[in-house]
Amino acid sequence: MDEEVKFVLDSTKESMDGSISHLEKALMKIRAGKASPMMLSTVMVEYYGSQTPLSQVSNINTPDARTISVQPWEKNLLGEIETAIMNANLGFNPMNNGEMVIINVPPLTEERRIQLVKQAKAEAEDAKVSVRSARQEANKELKALDISEDLLSNAEVDVQALTDSYSKKIDGILANKEAEIMKV
Repeated sequence: MDEEVKFVLDSTKESMDGSISHLEKALMKIRAGKASPMMLSTVMVEYYGSQTPLSQVSNINTPDARTISVQPWEKNLLGEIETAIMNANLGFNPMNNGEMVIINVPPLTEERRIQLVKQAKAEAEDAKVSVRSARQEANKELKALDISEDLLSNAEVDVQALTDSYSKKIDGILANKEAEIMKV
């Protein structure tokens, strides 16, 4: 195989891998009924005049499947953390016991589960669009190369096979997340 073609295929695979890892990160933020420190990954706290991620000013733990505990490194941050969690609009009602902020994660309603599945499907579709645009970019790069028509058509077949395999991976990841969300 021509070196230039191999380079295009490798960079396309790298781009598609990026789409998969982005999808996995996005799906981690969608809660599936059990408590996870990732649920608070978007929460920012006012810390000495600047917005700081919650994970950089406290320890976040899950003592059980329905509870998240946030223990700040400085006691004077308790109120700030409580306010930041409420302002993040995550649907949580934090409680402050003087030592730490405790969040009880309510069980999901059927309606909420269906909304979360829709959200997961939208993330998966975004990943597929990203994979398809990587395919389109690869085909454009291949056509720009000075190679024989046979080599070009073989390379395009390889790019399509890569696209199909990544689409299947995305479907598998989505199916797992959907099962996790719908499990009561």
